[in-house]
Amino acid sequence: MRTVPEPKAILMAWMPFKELVGVTSVHSEDDYVQAMATIEVLLDEIGDDEEHPLADVLDFLSDQAKAYEEEHVVIPEAEPQEVLRFLMEQLDLRQDDLQDCAPQGRISDILTGKRSISKDLAKRFAQRFHVRADVFL
Repeated sequence: MRTVPEPKAILMAWMPFKELVGVTSVHSEDDYVQAMATIEVLLDEIGDDEEHPLADVLDFLSDQAKAYEEEHVVIPEAEPQEVLRFLMEQLDLRQDDLQDCAPQGRISDILTGKRSISKDLAKRFAQRFHVRADVFL
């Protein structure tokens, strides 16, 4: 059986972490902005490495941000290609800028409605745009 640390020991570890990260729970728009900025930095560092030592921190902050979004952010229903178009416009991206996800021709076909988004591509878009994959399906 594992031992449970004393509350004082937890506090001594928690406070420096909280000061360094800047947010450990998301209760306001400012907290959300800070959490999302930290999540982006962690995603850039961790990538797909689920064994990375910071993966637990990423999961923790993502859960906090998700809980805030579920309570405070209304995401209207939209067709997957409209979601993609919106995200591209918000980030001032062209089709060529998404070469890391799919060839320009495929992106064009998706945006014009000639082609749907596969599950694999939805996962790549989700990682690229830091959103849930189901918004593209």
